Amino acid sequence: MAAIVPPTPAIHRSYRLSTYHVAGLPVIRIGYRPHWRGRVPTGDIVLLSACNPGGRLRPDGWNRRMMAHLARALHGLPHALGEGRLGRWSEPLYGVRVELARGLGLARRFRQNAVVVVHGNRPARLVYLA
Repeated sequence: MAAIVPPTPAIHRSYRLSTYHVAGLPVIRIGYRPHWRGRVPTGDIVLLSACNPGGRLRPDGWNRRMMAHLARALHGLPHALGEGRLGRWSEPLYGVRVELARGLGLARRFRQNAVVVVHGNRPARLVYLA
């Protein structure tokens, strides 16, 4: 089982340089305020993935299966499919309207190193689980 990896400067830089795209949301970048069109949502939106647990690359088929498990775990929660991008690399994720504590619990369950959190007009932030 892959353990959560403490952030290295390279990992931190990758997260900060990535853009996060979710249907119905503006493009999200860590440290920047989202440019909402219309009404600003209240509450937390947590960007979650189930791919490459512990920051270790897994085969595409394995990642697809884990994302399907995550989709089932999100049943009853408002969510939309998206992706994180950095250069030619991309990884699927979900934007989920959920309290941060519950989002962190889901991230731990799927052995993720971090989540991106959007809350209203505040700058998007990265929350490490290690």
